[in-house]
Amino acid sequence: MAPNGDAYVVNPGAPEGNSRFANVRISPASSHRTIYVAGTACVRPSDGTWPGVAQNADGSFALDVRVQTAAVLENIDNLIKGATNGKGGVQNLIDAVVYIVDMDRDYSGMNEEWNKVFPTRAVAPARATIGVKQLPDPRMLVEVKAVAIVEF
Repeated sequence: MAPNGDAYVVNPGAPEGNSRFANVRISPASSHRTIYVAGTACVRPSDGTWPGVAQNADGSFALDVRVQTAAVLENIDNLIKGATNGKGGVQNLIDAVVYIVDMDRDYSGMNEEWNKVFPTRAVAPARATIGVKQLPDPRMLVEVKAVAIVEF
């Protein structure tokens, strides 16, 4: 185990490229583990598809923040489940940072999808939402970085 815990990588055989980060960091602890989820987008790690993204005839993209947000949260759920052998999921999030490209246009749609997964404050993680100029890929409208606690 590294000093900052165990790493979980969705596709450990994929080339690392320019960005080197674990999809999840699992901190050492006795009865529970803290799961640190790296910034996650809507792209599916399993097949490279982009929910909420359609390419127009002119090469531009038609983007849907609601579909992207739902996919991001599903990706995070799958990451946590994978890293914990199914012991945790998105409902274990205690903190999240949402990065969004256009707050005026996309905040309400992102928030509607978020509220489907977390219907009350009693079950929702702490959250900050930050407007950013751009994300690493022009197809991305939303990215989420999160922390979860899972009993082991």
